[in-house]
Amino acid sequence: MSFFHQDGTHDGDTAADIVAKHLSESADELALAVRRDARTLLDNVPSETLEVLWTAGAQYMASFEGTSGAEWTRTVIGLCDARLAAKADVRPLAGADVEDGWACRDAVIAEIERAEFLAAEVREALVDCARHCTPDLAFRVLLRAVVNAPGGSLSPEQYTRMQTIGSALLYGEFVVEFVDFLVEQEPPPSARPSADD
Repeated sequence: MSFFHQDGTHDGDTAADIVAKHLSESADELALAVRRDARTLLDNVPSETLEVLWTAGAQYMASFEGTSGAEWTRTVIGLCDARLAAKADVRPLAGADVEDGWACRDAVIAEIERAEFLAAEVREALVDCARHCTPDLAFRVLLRAVVNAPGGSLSPEQYTRMQTIGSALLYGEFVVEFVDFLVEQEPPPSARPSADD
């Protein structure tokens, strides 16, 4: 989903071209991870839910007119397979790259439900993803959806909880930090009303 950003049209004429370009320039681990995520989504949620998740998680995504969420996700899997077939010895994912996050499921669902600035159908799709795919995948899509949602903001407490979840999921330092610019800043002590006001 991160391949589809405001300037993504410079990376290819079609959505498939954009994915193929990014995969060709990326390490094997990224192609494996994208394939794993796409396969998990395709196997566990309906096509309509896939469309909601792709649209919410991508900054700029062409409409699904003429295709479906399931067909598009199959296309992504095929592009990953083609990229990986070009290499002789691709090592399987390991460590944090295979974390599913089941121990964090309730915390992930709670954060999804607290993101009230997201459309109800987006929150519903994310909860379905957390329950039927993996909480890790749902949480990563939540982080992207939060950034892409108009008017999105996070309280310092929400951000702290997200950092805790990210730490439990063994994320690197920039995964949750991707949303830190949305954290509401507390006014400096001099700007806060005093008890005398």
